[in-house]
Amino acid sequence: MVRALSGKEKQVKERLENEINRMGFSELISQVIIPTEKVYQVRKGKPIHKEKNLFPGYILVNTVLDGEIKHFIKSITGIVGFLGEKNGKIDPLRDDEVARILGKMDELSETDEEINNPFIVGEPVKITDGAFNGLNGFVEEVYEDKKRLKVMVKIFERKVPVELRFMQVEKE
Repeated sequence: MVRALSGKEKQVKERLENEINRMGFSELISQVIIPTEKVYQVRKGKPIHKEKNLFPGYILVNTVLDGEIKHFIKSITGIVGFLGEKNGKIDPLRDDEVARILGKMDELSETDEEINNPFIVGEPVKITDGAFNGLNGFVEEVYEDKKRLKVMVKIFERKVPVELRFMQVEKE
């Protein structure tokens, strides 16, 4: 695992891959991966899918760490060093750690956040999108098939039922 400038992981990955191809190290460095997960947000009433780094500031590099490769990787602009580097010696990630990271990436890409976001009747929620943005309420009913909720919101000291999509609310 390589430490890179946080927020610049994609640029660093591209630089590293370009240099690997230019120098002919593609047989020694087989993979460069940024562990990411898919995140769903609502902006202006529309769901937006984004990718978020699981480990900001880190890039996985599958390679054999001999002296030349170690110095080559460290020479790439934006790379700070290696995770677990002590006194010039690098401890690579164990196979089970890599498998867990890659397995988590696969699991997150296959699941849908809406499905993993079940609400319970009576649960307090905060509305994050729409006309009632910022208000708090309680779940009155859950419509799993429609991915919608009925939320009781207090407006002018009266309880008002509001029907919202799962993505328009978050648990408190």
